[in-house]
Amino acid sequence: MSKHLERLGKIREAMRQQGIDAYIIPSSDPHISEYLPDRYKCIAWVSGFTGSAGTLVITHDFAGLWTDARYFVQANEQLQGSGFELVKLRIQGAAEYAEWLAEKLSAGAKVAFDGNLASLLVAQTVKNTLEPLQIEVDGHTDLLSSIWDDRPALPQVKAFLLDEKTTGQSTTSKLEAVRQIMAKSRVESHFISSLDDVAWLLNIRGQDVPCNPVVLSFVYVSQQEAILFISEGKLDEQDIAVLNGHGVQVKPYEHAFDFVKHITSSSILIDPKRTCFAIYDSIPSSVKIVEKINPSTSLKAVKNEVELNHIRQTMIYDGIALTKFFKWLEETVGKEELSEISIAEKLQAFRAEQPGFVDVSFSTIAGYLEHGALPHYHATEQSNYTLKPEGLLLVDSGGQYRTGTTDITRVVSLGNITQEEKDDYTIVLKGTIEGSQAIFPVGSKGYQIDAITRRPIWATLRNYGHGTGHGIGFFLNVHEGPHVFNPTNVDIAIEEGMITSIEPGLYREGKHGIRIENLVLARKYYSSIFGDFMHFETLTICYIDTALVNKELLDQTHIDWLNNYNQWVFDMLSPHLSQAEEEWLAQKTKAI
Repeated sequence: MSKHLERLGKIREAMRQQGIDAYIIPSSDPHISEYLPDRYKCIAWVSGFTGSAGTLVITHDFAGLWTDARYFVQANEQLQGSGFELVKLRIQGAAEYAEWLAEKLSAGAKVAFDGNLASLLVAQTVKNTLEPLQIEVDGHTDLLSSIWDDRPALPQVKAFLLDEKTTGQSTTSKLEAVRQIMAKSRVESHFISSLDDVAWLLNIRGQDVPCNPVVLSFVYVSQQEAILFISEGKLDEQDIAVLNGHGVQVKPYEHAFDFVKHITSSSILIDPKRTCFAIYDSIPSSVKIVEKINPSTSLKAVKNEVELNHIRQTMIYDGIALTKFFKWLEETVGKEELSEISIAEKLQAFRAEQPGFVDVSFSTIAGYLEHGALPHYHATEQSNYTLKPEGLLLVDSGGQYRTGTTDITRVVSLGNITQEEKDDYTIVLKGTIEGSQAIFPVGSKGYQIDAITRRPIWATLRNYGHGTGHGIGFFLNVHEGPHVFNPTNVDIAIEEGMITSIEPGLYREGKHGIRIENLVLARKYYSSIFGDFMHFETLTICYIDTALVNKELLDQTHIDWLNNYNQWVFDMLSPHLSQAEEEWLAQKTKAI
């Protein structure tokens, strides 16, 4: 029996003992994080699935993983022999399993989950769907701790503060901005669970989550006080004194859960998407709960000029590393044994040579041949392909620098490319260019940029199953809200200062995958009698491979954009390269 089948059996036995008919395990932690500390990688431990988005639902005769199109192929592979089946989500992030449970279970049945792992929004969806059908919902049941014998402890790595020269705004100023929004919303207090919001608000960073420079913590803010709940020993006395100087008290992490039970303010603002059900359910009934997006989420999405100047410099560092990497790759493949894992390690080594590098911003996706068709592929020792001088290689990677976060995807030819691969590549490139050169009215939403980007891809009856773009943090999470470029974002306007990826793709299962990704900055453009308009400044500095381009499929505007972009890349990077690297890049950026 596999270890996953054994664990599934133990969960079902615990369900029988407690009279539970269905148990839900979300991919999350008490901070509703996307990327998790090892202690909270529950789905991977139970089922073997390692993707960053999904939900397990276990009944006595079925066990399923609900996840979206990014992970269909990966899930099919990783769930083999686990006792779990893939259930394909129709809408990314939706709690569609609630409707499935409504059809599966009878009145009087009991559904349970651990409220520390489920967001308030998810919990409300489950309860609102099932309770009217006389199905009991218990959000305070942890079935894993008793059977997870070697469960990792919470990380205890030191945290640190960033100075105002790096962030461009003091903690005092950020707290004041949050309090102003609280006052407009007429709430007395605010509880923040999301780690990136805490990090931005207090200019604090840590190493508690792989690839994300955050620290496990909560923050309580009222008009009179601010309290940081963080494990003792994570901050030194000097950092605590700095926080105290900004009016922030520091208390032990574990005190947050009891603190919430004794809040005395008349009202409290919490973000239903970023607060776990256990915290929400602990708030006294006498306190009016106002459910709104965290004020800090919207504030940190708009980068200030200090951050933007740092990010532009960081893009040069990242571009240097990528240029060195792709030159090395081209000159080495077929001569030395290279694999998906080894080239990811080599790329990280090139980045590590750059000033201020801290870590990768996510696990590098190096997808060779058909692995490129898995949007969130991560090579394992079992799946690891050896590279040959033929076929397509997709590399989606990023870096965490003290002065910014990067995320870029490039596809390169290793040789012997088919016409289908060239045509697919060119169609995706057209999408990247269309999105990048979009001009749009102030107030436009993400779904509109998504459609603009997809237009040339749709025109060929092609499509891709993920969003077109996500926000990105400043030395913070590589995925940052509230803005995204996808069909569901109909309410968050694009604001000047927001940084977003543009990353259309095309995936042929079993053959190849293509994605071309740059980061762009929303900026004011011009005004006319019809209103104010915006456009994008491209930030990413790395050549786009023209060897894969079918020029016949491009309009002159696409050709001009591509030539101008590659020339700009050469102009920005060449002063920082050796003569050999400069000559190599000159060939790669030659006009078509």
